[in-house]
Amino acid sequence: MARRRKGRDISGWVIVDKPSGPTSTAVVNKVRWAFDAKKAGHAGTLDPAATGLLAIALGEATKTVPYVTDALKAYRFTIRLGQATNTDDAEGEVIAESDARPSDDAIRAALPPFIGDIMQVPPKYSAVKIDGERAYALARDEEDFEIAARPLYVDSLEMISRPDADHAVLEMVCGKGGYVRSIARDLGEALGCRAHVTELRRVWSGPFETEGALSWEELEEKARTPELDAHLRPLQDGLVDLPMLPCTPEGASRMRNGNPGMVMAAADVEYGDTAWASYQGKPVAIGIYRSGELHPARVFNLPDEA
Repeated sequence: MARRRKGRDISGWVIVDKPSGPTSTAVVNKVRWAFDAKKAGHAGTLDPAATGLLAIALGEATKTVPYVTDALKAYRFTIRLGQATNTDDAEGEVIAESDARPSDDAIRAALPPFIGDIMQVPPKYSAVKIDGERAYALARDEEDFEIAARPLYVDSLEMISRPDADHAVLEMVCGKGGYVRSIARDLGEALGCRAHVTELRRVWSGPFETEGALSWEELEEKARTPELDAHLRPLQDGLVDLPMLPCTPEGASRMRNGNPGMVMAAADVEYGDTAWASYQGKPVAIGIYRSGELHPARVFNLPDEA
């Protein structure tokens, strides 16, 4: 018999403004403990040195994680020109240097090839698996290996400011699976000067923004107190990029049992679209719309359902 996980049956999203230092997993564990939640997960890893938005799902909201993970995300980051490191960020050792310093115009001119559907090679110090081993573990052991390029969609990439000749601040909006460190590395190569990331901050992710996010200090101060629940956002906040279809009482009952249920049609939903069903203001299921019914792929088990 499986051991029952302790904690509250609490569901929703917690948006944390992650500080530099802790891993994403450590933040998730801290939030789960602070809320005394049974289950938690996050929608997109941040490197330990990175700061900014980390969207954490509790309880039934973990079923909506893929829809936030797949959404566009925005990063603001600073690159150090003239130096390459073995980790592609400031945590690593400098492995190459250059005296070249591109002009602002040269940097802007080098950005268009990094926009759109591109192929990107992840950093060797990353969690990518190579024959079952993490790339960072192989890199630490000084193993000789290559990482295959992966597709990435970059919606926009622009230079925001140029603090000095050695640094440039950029902002990128991209899809899932992108490595800002790789953008910095490859941009440095394209400019002929080498580069790495010195600061990285995620400013928004899908429907969530850093404005109003829970700080690390607030999390520690309010942990295990009723005041912390005020920072819990509704499960459906993670579904705003999907169309919502109200359903009938019978439809809600059928979908909660995993069967197709009747929903009210919407002008922006077509046959085969992914949508979510709502009954009396609460999410019931996510699924595929077909001929007046939603065929559930994920069903929500929320308390106090009418």
